Amino acid sequence: MRLLVTGGAGFIGSNYVRHVLATTDDEVTVFDALTYAGNVTSLRDVEDDTRFRFVKGDVTDRAAVREAMTGHDAVLHFAAESHVDRSIISPDEFVHTNCDGTNVVCDTARHLDVGRVVHISTDEVYGSIDDGSFTETDPLKPSSPYSASKAGSDLIALSYVTTYDVPVIVTRSSNNFGPYQYPEKVVPLFVTNLLDGRKAPLYGDGLNVRDWIFVEDNCAAIDLVLRQGDAGQIYNIGAGNEVTNLDLTQRILELLGADSAMIEPVADRLGHDRRYSIDAGRVRALGWQPRCTLDDALGATVEWYRANRAWWEPLKPGAGAG
Repeated sequence: MRLLVTGGAGFIGSNYVRHVLATTDDEVTVFDALTYAGNVTSLRDVEDDTRFRFVKGDVTDRAAVREAMTGHDAVLHFAAESHVDRSIISPDEFVHTNCDGTNVVCDTARHLDVGRVVHISTDEVYGSIDDGSFTETDPLKPSSPYSASKAGSDLIALSYVTTYDVPVIVTRSSNNFGPYQYPEKVVPLFVTNLLDGRKAPLYGDGLNVRDWIFVEDNCAAIDLVLRQGDAGQIYNIGAGNEVTNLDLTQRILELLGADSAMIEPVADRLGHDRRYSIDAGRVRALGWQPRCTLDDALGATVEWYRANRAWWEPLKPGAGAG
C-alpha cells in the first residue's frame, strides 16, 4: 500500500513511520507542517529509504492536502495539537488544527476515494472516571480545550462514515511515552530534567492516574487496526499500566539514581482529570497485546534520552510542568 501519514514528523507519527518501514513493504509519505513538535530529525534514520517521502504542509490547507494525498491507498491522520497545558493558554489553534484539519483530511479522502482513513485520537475525550474503564460506546466528556478539540475531531471523522460512506476508523490510545517525544510531556520532561540535574515538577498531590503505553506498542496496534479493523469502528488502545503520576515519577527517579528530593511539587493544572482508564478488549480481539512491560519500556526510554541528548537538548527551553 501507499500510506499518507499526516503529522508523521511528530512523536507517535514518526514512530509509526519507522514501524511500517521496518515491518511491511508499504510506501510512506509524511505530510507535516513542522510546527514546534514536528521535527525532521526524528525521521533522519529513515530518510534514505526509497519507500519514504516527506512533504511539508498544513492539514488545514485543502490544496496542499489534496496534492499530497493523491495516489495513496490509506491515510493515517496523526496531525494534531496535543499538549493540554498549551491548549489552556491558547485554545484557538487546537480547535483550528484538530477540528478544521480533520475535516479537510476526511473530505479530501472522500473526493479522492481513499480506501481507508485511520483517525488517531486519545482516551482523554472520555474525561475522568472514578471506577471501571471506558468502552468505545461511552459518551464523551472532555475537560480541556485539547480533549474537547479531539472529541470534536472524532465526531467530524465519524460523520464522514454515516454521511459519505468514507471508511474511517478512530483509535483512542492511553498516555504514550518513548523515543522522540517532545520534552514538554511528563516522561521526557522529567527524564531530561533529571539528566540535567534539575527537579521533576509534579502537579498537585501526584495521585492522578494514567494508563501508560509504550509508543511502539501503540503503533503496532494502530497498524493492525489499519489492516484488520472495521470501518466506522472506534478502537481503544491501552496497555493496562495504570499508575499514579507520583508512582511514575518514583520509577523514573529510581532509573536515574535519584531520590524524592528531586521532586518539585507545583500548583495543579486547571481542570486536571483524576483518572483515565479504557477497556482495550476490542483491539485485543484483533490479536494485539502490548509487548513491553511498563518498567522495561521506561528503562528503554530513559536510555534513549540518555544516548540522544543532541536530539532533545535544543528543544528544552520553555518546557513546562508534567
